[in-house]
Amino acid sequence: MNIIGLDALVFAVDDLGAASQYLRDYGLHDAGQGRFEALDGTAVVIAAETDPALPAPPAPGCRLRKTLMGVADAAALQAIAAELGRDREVRRLADGSIESVDDEGFVIGFQVTVRKPLALAGEISNAPGSPVQRPVNAKGVDAQAPQIRPRTLSHVVYFVADAARAEAFYVQRLGFRCTDRFVDVGPFLQPAGTLDHHTHFFIGAPAFMKGCEHFTFHFGGPTEVLQNGSRFVEKGYQAFWGPGRHELGSNWFWYFNSPFGCHMEMDADMDQHDPTWQPRAKPLAADNSQVFLLRHRSKWMPGPGTPETGDYA
Repeated sequence: MNIIGLDALVFAVDDLGAASQYLRDYGLHDAGQGRFEALDGTAVVIAAETDPALPAPPAPGCRLRKTLMGVADAAALQAIAAELGRDREVRRLADGSIESVDDEGFVIGFQVTVRKPLALAGEISNAPGSPVQRPVNAKGVDAQAPQIRPRTLSHVVYFVADAARAEAFYVQRLGFRCTDRFVDVGPFLQPAGTLDHHTHFFIGAPAFMKGCEHFTFHFGGPTEVLQNGSRFVEKGYQAFWGPGRHELGSNWFWYFNSPFGCHMEMDADMDQHDPTWQPRAKPLAADNSQVFLLRHRSKWMPGPGTPETGDYA
C-alpha cells in the first residue's frame, strides 16, 4: 500500500473564529471554508461541532473526526478500497476519495495525495571542521522574518483502547511498519510511502479516553520551531511541553494547548528510516522521551546587578 502520509485532519470545534485565528497564528494559510494549509497543501480542516456533515467521533468528546491519508496514485487507492472492503464498509465520496473506519473506530480516508513538491532548503549550520554549509555573509537567523510557515503535516497521535489491535490493523491491512515502540504503551508507525520515522503513534489508554493526543506539522528546522513557538507564546497561547528534542525520532518539538481537544505541536528534523532499520523498544520514561528539555522565558539582557545564580526567572 503506497500510503505517503497524512493529507488532512478534520476537527470539530466550538468556536470557529478562535480556532481559525489559532491556526493562522500557528502559520497555516487560510484557504477558506475551514481549510488551513501548510506550504505543500496538507491541511487541518475545521467545522462547527454542530455540523451534520462531520463524521462521528470514535468516542464521545473526541474532536478529531477524520484522518485523511494521501496515496501515490489511483492504483494504490483501489488496492486499499479492495483490502478494507473485505470486512467493512468503504464509502466512495464525490471528491474521489474513499472513507472507512479502523479497528478502533477512527474514521479514516484516503485520496491521491494533494501534496505539492517543495523546493526549499532546510536549516543548515556551519561547524568547525566541516565544509561551509551556509554561504559566507548569509545570516543564520532573521529576527524580523515574516510569519514562519509549516511545510507539511507530520504525524498524529491517538489514544486507543487496544494498542496491539490498532497496530495490527495498520501493519497487516495498510502496510505500515513499526519503527520504534514504547513498551506497554504503543508503537510508532511508518507507512510505505515515506521515510519519516512515523506518521502515527498509538498510546494505549482507557476506552473513555479514546481520541487524539496531539498532531503536528514539520517546520524547516529547529530555529523555525523555536522562533515561531516564541512568537506563539507572545501572542498568548499556552505552551504544554517543550521546547526540546525527542529520543525516538530525534525530532525537535514544542507542544501547545489548542482548541481541538488535544495538543498541537511544532516539530522539525525527524529521523528518516528505510526498511533496514531495526525498531527499538524502550520503557516509557522521561529519559527515553526527550534528550533534553528547555524552558521558554521572556527576552532579557544581562547587565550591572544581574543575579549570578544562573536562574533569572
